[in-house]
Amino acid sequence: MRRPLQLLATVATAAYPLLVYLGFGRWDPLWLALGLAALMLLRAAGARDAMWLVAAGGALLLGAATTLAGSWLPLKLYPVMVSAVLLAVFAASLWRGPTVIERIARLREPQLPPEGVAYTRKVTAAWCAFFVTNGALSAATALWASDRLWLLYNGLLSYLLIGTFFIAEWLLRQRMRARLAAGASHG
Repeated sequence: MRRPLQLLATVATAAYPLLVYLGFGRWDPLWLALGLAALMLLRAAGARDAMWLVAAGGALLLGAATTLAGSWLPLKLYPVMVSAVLLAVFAASLWRGPTVIERIARLREPQLPPEGVAYTRKVTAAWCAFFVTNGALSAATALWASDRLWLLYNGLLSYLLIGTFFIAEWLLRQRMRARLAAGASHG
């Protein structure tokens, strides 16, 4: 039962920009904010990760701000908040190690060599740069762009950029592994 709910929460979270766009002028933004907070609480329960509790609290604050301001702008800023939270998590792991990417890598390769640890540190820093850039672009579209452009960036282009980043990093990692393997066979 937990897995289908988590899948539903993931799909609904990814569809968030479309739901906001469809809701403009049709729904009270408070209801969308409450739905978003419920999704974040559902994700927190499934993942048992405090980050999702913070996201739920942020969603409630954005909903309150939306209601008080009588504007959809706070809800349009939710993608900015997500980038900020992810940036905080990834950046904190650079200082308090192991990095987020190292922890993920060790799931597959528990005896990660020092070169791998150094690489995961660079990848974590690269994700931090990505979150800064994505958050800035999300903020710019929320503050200064049309609703359609906001939807295009936050509902499609940002996801394509994330996918491109994943693929590029995977290709780079394969090259690095081949180079390390070639160096080990010659040494």
